[in-house]
Amino acid sequence: MASQNGQATSGVRAGHELNEKTLEAYLVANVAGFIAPLEIKQFKHGQSNPTYLIKDGNKQQYVLRKKPPGALLSSTAHAVEREYRIIKALGDSTDVPVPKVYTLCNDTSVIGTPFYVMEFLQGRIFEDVRMPSIPYEERRQCWFSAMETLAKLHRVNYKSIGLGDYGKSSGFYERQIRSLGKVSAAQAAATDEDTGAVVGPIPRLDELFAWFKRNQAVDEATIVHGDYKIDNLVYHPTEPRVIGILDWELSTIGHPLSDLSNLLQPFYVPANTGLVMRGFKNSTEPLPIPNSDELMKTYCTTVGRPYPIDRWLFAVAFSFFRLAVITQGIAARVARKQASSAQAKTYAAMFKPVAALGLDIVDQGDLKPSKL
Repeated sequence: MASQNGQATSGVRAGHELNEKTLEAYLVANVAGFIAPLEIKQFKHGQSNPTYLIKDGNKQQYVLRKKPPGALLSSTAHAVEREYRIIKALGDSTDVPVPKVYTLCNDTSVIGTPFYVMEFLQGRIFEDVRMPSIPYEERRQCWFSAMETLAKLHRVNYKSIGLGDYGKSSGFYERQIRSLGKVSAAQAAATDEDTGAVVGPIPRLDELFAWFKRNQAVDEATIVHGDYKIDNLVYHPTEPRVIGILDWELSTIGHPLSDLSNLLQPFYVPANTGLVMRGFKNSTEPLPIPNSDELMKTYCTTVGRPYPIDRWLFAVAFSFFRLAVITQGIAARVARKQASSAQAKTYAAMFKPVAALGLDIVDQGDLKPSKL
């Protein structure tokens, strides 16, 4: 077993094998400098889109991401072509740190599904937002770099780099609320095969939707990563700076506050909730990283927007609603016997407590405009 970037690799899992002969021939022909023989390992992470560490005859390392094997339930999920497109556009035309991409292959005769190959970044990934393995001052600088990097992404003129059709340029939150509401209703009706009990709805959903409508942030459109958080960033091996953003599967054109609230969500989760989430709210311990005001000021200064951010708590409440729908989906899969691991059951139990974190904001009343 090998470990790089904080991510463990091992042999290729059953059902995820690749045709080494055809893949090797393709890479030799399409990736400059790639020589045989090919060596393949699989990252333990990357469950949605299987991800592999590959080496050539010179021990040069690359990363391969592909669609899952077999028939896919959704034509839009697992879109490695979109991942390749946005990483290439950002890498070719901006200073946003992303891995270099080498090739996109849509020929399913090579390994059975579309895939792309990108640079393997030698660096550090922190799975714990507290970054306990490094000194306090370095932690601060790592978090400030995360904010500055997100601001760089949100400053990109997406139309000028060929991404004008990468998503809709308005109405992001309305579409998200509408589509997540439909998904949640279907999940709520899922029935436990053993007990006959239904998963049930997210509590006070109509009240939450009415509050969203009254308090929604003013519409904006930038590139959004879709899952911007510390463990999707690669840091320099020895310096406190981001050298790459990973996992672009959920990227689109959307509201920048959705990325910012996703990253800062731990500040709105109470410490010691018992949830599988790191939280800092109401903690009696010294904060191990910069506080949320410091971080938001860094973001606002870099991106060029006023601080404090108007309607900020709308974005935070929405982030909890979205997470509640995601964890409710896990509960639905557990009920249908489509997910049975202890970890899945732990996440399945989260959807009502997570929804309650959003409702805590609703219960504070309607938002007043920020005094700028």
